[in-house]
Amino acid sequence: MVLRMAKGSPTVSEPTYFILASLLDGPLHGHGIIKQTLELSENRVKLPVGTLYGALDRLAAAGLIAVDREEVVDGRPRRYFQLTDQGRTLVSAEALRMQQAASVVTKRILRPGSAFS
Repeated sequence: MVLRMAKGSPTVSEPTYFILASLLDGPLHGHGIIKQTLELSENRVKLPVGTLYGALDRLAAAGLIAVDREEVVDGRPRRYFQLTDQGRTLVSAEALRMQQAASVVTKRILRPGSAFS
């Protein structure tokens, strides 16, 4: 499942987050998404091709991405995917949620008298 509910608010898995984030700058084909996801996640998210295309199918079915165009390169079909408005909203909201959650911990770590200060 692409989305899961945690205490009433939608969150996305790390691979899904980085797949969506990889499309923020514009449409990419599958191999481009794999490379961009690896780069954005600092090599944490390594997507096998089968896993990627399963995720892309689920994201498209959920209305978060759409096929931008298809072309044939060296006799092989290549599909380019783009974020939908709904996908852009979701990945933006998830980034804000994670930033706010990290802020809670960071403030506690940096406060005077903390074990880390």
